[in-house]
Amino acid sequence: MTKTALVAVGGNSLITHKDHPDVPHQWDAVRETCRHLADMVVAGWRLVITHGNGPQVGYILRRNELAAHEVHTTPLDLIVADTQGAIGYMLQQALRNELRQSRGQDTPVVSVVTQVLVDRNDPAFQNPSKPIGSFMTEEHARSFEKEGWQVVEDAGRGWRRVVASPRPLEVIEEGSVRALLAADNVVVAAGGGGIPVVYNTSGELRQLQGIYAVIDKDLASGLLARQLGADLLLISTGVPQIAINFNTPQQQNLSEVTVDTLEGYLREGHFAPGSMKPKVEAAIAFVRAAGKPALITMPSEIGKALAHESGTWIMPA
Repeated sequence: MTKTALVAVGGNSLITHKDHPDVPHQWDAVRETCRHLADMVVAGWRLVITHGNGPQVGYILRRNELAAHEVHTTPLDLIVADTQGAIGYMLQQALRNELRQSRGQDTPVVSVVTQVLVDRNDPAFQNPSKPIGSFMTEEHARSFEKEGWQVVEDAGRGWRRVVASPRPLEVIEEGSVRALLAADNVVVAAGGGGIPVVYNTSGELRQLQGIYAVIDKDLASGLLARQLGADLLLISTGVPQIAINFNTPQQQNLSEVTVDTLEGYLREGHFAPGSMKPKVEAAIAFVRAAGKPALITMPSEIGKALAHESGTWIMPA
């Protein structure tokens, strides 16, 4: 029986070195990741691939700033859509090439521009906390503040703009993703957490419209995995296993942990916000709702992790 896995690829996985963020190096990183994804396809997994877009959104915002005197700027929802198209194109081309040239397998790969419903009354809109764009001086940040942005000082590294990060409620294109999977496609979807949308109920008909926010990629990935009834949620990150007491002499890597135990570690504050915490939260929510396992590891360890030789497995209680 064929099993379905949703694999969440981090946006920083496309930029493996801060000194080489250019597109050729991003292609190298994508091709490397796709080698490991191809192994899963050949092993019989049906794949849905999601991806982050944080660095890429920052670059587009910076281009907006530099070119504002010449061309119109781009709204945030369109920036997320742009990155879904660009990164989806890279993933689908690299994975299709890998499958055809190195594995002799003609599996179609397709990307879906994906909207994700959020609540316009989500408390996150009252307390924007998700940093976007580049670091800047306080003076520069205050100029953005005058334009209506909220800005914060970020851990002594400089000032950044922040936007709301509401919880995802529904993946609008879930039915399309399901149909493409049933037709034996590998599907790239919900890039960057999806384009955040709300229902405009001011008229007689409910219409979707974009809203100024970003959605956490891991939480959106877990939601889509639940909607699809996936057999596995695999979240890739920069380390082979998650750990408690991270970066201390007491660090303990976790190879397999029940969802109850992991939730206890989460309450104890072992996982950093904006880093490992949303991945752990997404894994817990998926395992609790689906009764299926989740796996967290780095892309190069996926094969070993699926053989239970690496990675962190989160199991139902």
